[in-house]
Amino acid sequence: MPPVTTANRAPGPFRLTEEHEMLRDAVRVLADERVAPRAAAIDQTAEFPEDLRSLLADHDILALPFPEEHGGLGGELLSVCLAVEQLSRACATTGLILAVQELGSLPITIGGSAEQQARWFPKLASGEQLIAFALTEAEAGSDVAAARTRAVRDGEDYVIDGAKRFISHGSVADLLVVFAVTDPEAERHRRLSAFVLEVPTDGFAVTRIEHKMGLRGSPTAELAFDKVRVPAANLLGAEGDGFDIAMRTLDRSRPGIAAQAVGIAQGALEVATAYARDRKQFGQRIGDFQMIGAMLADMDAGTEAARQLLYKACVEIDAGAPDASRWSALCKLVAGDNAMRVTTDAVQVLGGYGYIDEFPVERMMRDAKITQLYEGTQQIQRLVIARALLGKGG
Repeated sequence: MPPVTTANRAPGPFRLTEEHEMLRDAVRVLADERVAPRAAAIDQTAEFPEDLRSLLADHDILALPFPEEHGGLGGELLSVCLAVEQLSRACATTGLILAVQELGSLPITIGGSAEQQARWFPKLASGEQLIAFALTEAEAGSDVAAARTRAVRDGEDYVIDGAKRFISHGSVADLLVVFAVTDPEAERHRRLSAFVLEVPTDGFAVTRIEHKMGLRGSPTAELAFDKVRVPAANLLGAEGDGFDIAMRTLDRSRPGIAAQAVGIAQGALEVATAYARDRKQFGQRIGDFQMIGAMLADMDAGTEAARQLLYKACVEIDAGAPDASRWSALCKLVAGDNAMRVTTDAVQVLGGYGYIDEFPVERMMRDAKITQLYEGTQQIQRLVIARALLGKGG
C-alpha cells in the first residue's frame, strides 16, 4: 500500500450535491414511513424481510451500486452510502440488504469481464436476485489467506469442496462469490481464486443459520460445498487473483458498513434527544441537566464527525486515491466505534426504558456491535491505517 500522500486528492472542501440531497431525503422518508414500523418485528421474529427487499427493489434503491448500462443508477459510492445510512437509521437489517448487494457485486465489478457483468448485473440491479460474498471460514477470518476451501479444475468446470462461515445473506442469495484455493503451493496471496456460483446447485447446502446478538433479520449462514461444480466461465479474473479481488472489494465495501454505523448512531441520537426533551424529573426536562446535555452533545459531535469522514472517504475512493485502503479503514473505524458509544449512551439517557424493547435503543445498541467486527475488525482497521502511515518496513 502506498504511504499517505496529498497527491491525487479529490477537490475539497466538498458538499453534497442537490442530487445527493434529494436521494438522501427520499430514502429518509421511505425509511420513516415504511421501514421503521417494521424494525421491531424484524428483530423479534429474526426473519429476513422479503417485503422490504421488494420495497427497495421497487424504488430502485438496489440499483444504486450498478452501472446504468446494466439497469443500475451509476454505482457511485457516496450515493450507496447515503442510502445505507438512511435505511440503517430506521432498521440496520434493512440497510444491510443494500450494503450486502453492493459487497457481493463488487468482485464482479472489479474482476469480472464485460460479458460476466452483462450476464449478472441486470437481475441484481432490478432486485430480482440477491448476491452474497463468501470469503470467511471458521479458520480464516482476519487471516483471509488461510482459507481451506478448494477449487480444482476438471475439464470445463471447477469442483469446489469446503465450507464458509458467517456469510451475510448466504441462505437467501441467488448468487455467491466464493473464494477458494486453486493453487495450495503458491505464495499465500496467490493461492485464492474467485468464482460466481449460481444457487441452488448440486452439492451446495446451507448447514446453519446463526443466532445473533443483533441484525437478527439478516441471515448469517454457514455454507457447505461438496463437489460443487461451477463453470470455468464463472471464474473472476485469472487463477490466483482472488486475494487481490477480495482486498479491493473491502476497500470499497467498508464505507457501506461505516454508513450503517452512522445511521444506527443517528437513529439512537434522535430517540435519546426526543426522550430527554419530553422526560421530566425533579421538575424539569432531563435534557436540561448538564450531564445529560453533555452526553447528547458528545453523541451529536461524534456522529457528525463520523458522517463527514465517511462522505470524504467515499469521494476520495471514487477519485482513485492511492491510499484508498486507509480512507476505507478510517471511516469504518471511526464510525463503528462511535456507533457503539452513541448507542450505549442512548440506553443510559433512557435509563430503565433504554434497557427494554419499548424503545428501539436497546436494539440499536445490539445492532451497532457488529459494525466493529465484520468486514475486518477494528483492530484490523488500525493495522491498515498504521501501515499506510509507516509504509513497508526495511
